[in-house]
Formats: sequence, structure tokens, C-alpha cells
Amino acid sequence: MSEKIIRVQSPDGVKRITATKRETAAAFLKKVAKEFGFQNNGFSVYINRNKTGEITASSTKSLSLLKIQHGDLLFLFPSGLAGPSSEMETSAPPGLKACGAPSVPFDEDYLNHLEPPVKHMSFHAYIRKLTGGADKGKFVALENISCKIKSGCEGHLPWPNGICTKCQPSAITLNRQKYRHVDNIMFENHTVADRFLDFWRKTGNQHFGYLYGRYTEHKDIPLGIRAEVAAIYEPPQIGTQNSLELLEDPKAEVVDEIAAKLGLRKVGWIFTDLVSEDTRKGTVRYSRNKDTYFLSSEECITAGDFQNKHPNICRLSPDGHFGSKFVTAVATGGPDNQVHFEGYQVSNQCMALVRDECLLPCKDAPELGYAKESSSEQYVPDVFYKDIDKFGNEITQLARPLPVEYLIIDITTTFPKDPVYTFSISQNPFPIENRDVLGETQDFHSLATYLSQNTSSVFLDTISDFHLLLFLVTNEVMPLQDSISLLLEAVRTRNEELAQTWKKSEQWATIEQLCSKCLPLPHRVAVGLSPFCRQRLCAEGCVCEPGPRRSRPRAPSVPVACSFRASMSTAPSGAPRTRPRPPCGPVSTAPS
Repeated sequence: MSEKIIRVQSPDGVKRITATKRETAAAFLKKVAKEFGFQNNGFSVYINRNKTGEITASSTKSLSLLKIQHGDLLFLFPSGLAGPSSEMETSAPPGLKACGAPSVPFDEDYLNHLEPPVKHMSFHAYIRKLTGGADKGKFVALENISCKIKSGCEGHLPWPNGICTKCQPSAITLNRQKYRHVDNIMFENHTVADRFLDFWRKTGNQHFGYLYGRYTEHKDIPLGIRAEVAAIYEPPQIGTQNSLELLEDPKAEVVDEIAAKLGLRKVGWIFTDLVSEDTRKGTVRYSRNKDTYFLSSEECITAGDFQNKHPNICRLSPDGHFGSKFVTAVATGGPDNQVHFEGYQVSNQCMALVRDECLLPCKDAPELGYAKESSSEQYVPDVFYKDIDKFGNEITQLARPLPVEYLIIDITTTFPKDPVYTFSISQNPFPIENRDVLGETQDFHSLATYLSQNTSSVFLDTISDFHLLLFLVTNEVMPLQDSISLLLEAVRTRNEELAQTWKKSEQWATIEQLCSKCLPLPHRVAVGLSPFCRQRLCAEGCVCEPGPRRSRPRAPSVPVACSFRASMSTAPSGAPRTRPRPPCGPVSTAPS
């Protein structure tokens, strides 16, 4: 036979190259380059999968001399230093061009050689891997895991009296997820994080908040996504030194609406787990590490619940969604005993276990979860994970209990070298919502004080405060929800002219009047809004200094059923049997 077919495997798939017996290695490599769309120096071909036996572009050595026979399989690896050919450059997505990545953004060898190395490919790189074969992903379907019995099976009685292989959910073997939906969390500036930490600094109690921002391109990782945090909203809550309880928030929908008009969305949640170690040095305890845990089981369940409520839209999924871009951030002590911010997500498998109520926390071991057992009310598929025994053998274990590190995906959390400011920064900022316990209330007295201390000639700088805008919309005296759209558009586009137009409205004039009369006469404050208001206040003999703060009684709030402590009974194995109420941890340690 004068011709032979050589198979060449690349990250994009296997292609067949026709060659002659006397064909030189150089001529053969030119055919490979043309077939795969590379430049001559944009790849390397090896005889072995472990990158040994490289075939060089020799014009004297034939394939027969290299002992390459008909039907042999060779291995092609793109070069991370060489760019794609001009033909491929036109089809490369902007994300690849921006970061100088190779044509294969899911190549593990390339990701491992980045600085720092990337453990998880981006979700869009994972999609590129699935759709990069010969069929271009024609038959790719990203199925969401289900732990529930399929409905509509009429061949037997319903559970617990009957079940069959058609309706029975498959057993789950937990694997570490190779991709992540978000590759980086970035706070726009240090002020956003510092103001959130102030609550812990003043009380010693843990605190919770929602991250509002936007998703942008992360250029350091091929096809990566970054969650940029512009503001932190603090909902009603009860915090102690080692626990958090989230209360019902009647303003939640309004906050989301206002954020959307500002070009923002809820991208994640954040909580503190801080214990002061030395108050003189300002150090905190380093408690979350490889010897303890990074996220507790309760926190994993909470993260899974949040991610299920914020699904990621995906056209390759029959359900229209797959996974989530909702992130978890933890403010905790680092190895240097300083406050560090760590980012995480939980895997899609964890989301499924949480959504179908199959995962419980262990009461006496925060680093362990527990897969529920089937009962007459609920069928739970078996959940397994793989481990290494003392002899070095890989074994399969039943997830009762379960090390939660199988469910966690870590995300780098950073601050930019050049801070970004979606909202203005003031030395005397407007109080943050739901901090009545500190004596920091949002009312017209605090608004008058804020405006008197921020007398910038640029009205947009004064009014561009996320917490102030929320107060203007949600206050009970004069809510501006129906008349604040123009101002929100001015803040979103940084348009001072639009802000000045809104300032001339009747609504703002009423706000000025309320600020001028919000306190009794001996303690009125000249807020410096309009010359008319200031002149009238001074004529009445008001004191142009801030008066004493008045603590407003906190409105009664209904706790969300979210504490495990009052509802758990413990099985001999250390895992709860009763159905847990949705968590809103963190609880670093639970009472034993």
C-alpha cells in the first residue's frame, strides 16, 4: 500500500492525515498544520501522549524511518507561546484575543503554566471544549442533576410502595468540578469592604450582606468572568459572635429594582467569620485552613440555596439554565492574622443536593455534611465520594458523612490597583441600612446631617450614595419610588445635568423642607441645601450644629426559619434526622 493514514489527536478532536511511505517529517507536519489551521511553529506533535518522542520538521527523515505506521495515533499539543494562524484569528472570540491565550482555552497544560496557575477552566472554556469537536456541539446537552423520582410513572404504585428503574434517580458520585462559572471576585475599592467590616469592629458580632455589582470579562483567564462588587446591602439580621440569623426583608424586591436601574444586580453574598486575637496589634484568629475547613456544611447549604435562586441562563441546557454565577465571599483571618477576603462557589452537584433537600449539616463537625437516608416521605439516591485508604488504594465511600471540600470551588478575591468608584466616597457617609443596634439610623435627621457635611457644588457627587438612594426610595415618610428614575439614570450615566434637573423637582424641595424641620427647634440643623432654607432656619434661631442623635425603635421583624439549632435531633452517626430549615449561617461551631 503506497499511502497510509495517520491519526492525530488534539484538544479539538482526532483528525486523519494521509501520507506516503517516503514522505518526510517536514512535509507531514505541513499537512498537519494545514488541517488544524496552525502556523508551522504553533504546535508540537509527539509519538507518545506524555509528550515524549517529538516529531521535528526534518527534511531528511521519513515517516518510515521514524517507525510511524498506518493507523498510528500521534498527539498534537498547541504551543502557548505561538498565536493562531490568520485564518483562526478571524474566528477567535474577543476574550481569547484580549488575554493572548492559545486557540484552546481549556488546555490544562496551558492553564497550569499561567501565573498563578489556574485550577478550574472558565465555564465558557468548558463550553468551547464541548462544542469544539467535529459535530460542533450539535448533540451537547447540559443536563441539570435531579435527585427526585420522575413523575408520571404509571407502572407501579407511588413511593414508598413502588419504584422502578425508569423513575428512580441515579446514584451520585461526587467529583471535583473542573470548571467554574465565575473566575474572580473584585471589590471596586477598599471603602466598600471597610464599611461592611465596621459593624464587626464596633460590635464584635458577625455580619451578613448582599453583593451588588456586575459581571465583566476577566482578561487574566481565557474566556473568564469576573464579579465586580460596587456596593453591599445589609438586610435585617441578628448577629452574635458565632452565628447569624437572617430576618425577613420587606424591602428586598425594591432594592433589586433600584439596583437594576443603576445598572447593577445581585452577584453574591458576604459574611464575616472574625475573632479578635490581639486588640493591641489589631490581629484576628486564623481559623479557616486545610486543617479545619474553608466553608462549613451549613455555609455550603446556604450557598447552594442562593445559587439555586440565581440560576445561570444557558442555551445548551434543556431547562434553559445550568449552574449559577452567584458567589460567596468570606471575611476571615488569614495566615498573617489579618483580615482576608476569600471567594467560593459550590458545585452543581451540591446545588442539586440542596435543591432536592438531600444534604444536611453535621451538628458536631462543621467540616462534614450528611446525605439523607430515604424515608417513607422522600426517596434519596445514594451519594458516594472517592477517597484514598491507608494503603494508598482508591476507594468509594458512602456520603454519610461527607467531607464538604468535594462541593467547594475556590475563587480568587482581589482589589484593583486603581480603585473604581460607581458611587461617590465621602468622609461623612450616609448611614447604612439596618444598623439601628449601633445607633446608626436612616431618617431625615441623618439625611440633614449628611447633606450639611457634604456641601459639594456638584450635586451628583453628593447624591451618588447607594444607601442614600435606597433610603429615598424606601423611607416611610416620603418614598420616591415613582419619581426617582431620572435621578437613578443620572447616577448610572454620571450625568450632572440630569441630576440638576431632578434637583429642581417638587419632590426634592419637599425633602429639603422635611430635613429643615426634622428636629425640635433647639436642635435643628441648618443643612445647607438652599439659601432660602438656611436663612429661614437662622432667622428662627436654630443651632447650626448637629444635635444629639435619636435612636429610632426597631420595627418588629419576623425571623426566617433558618436556625438549625432548635430543630435538629442527632442520629448515632452524628447527623440530623429531622428536616432542616433553610440555613443562613455562618455557624463556625455548633453546640454539641
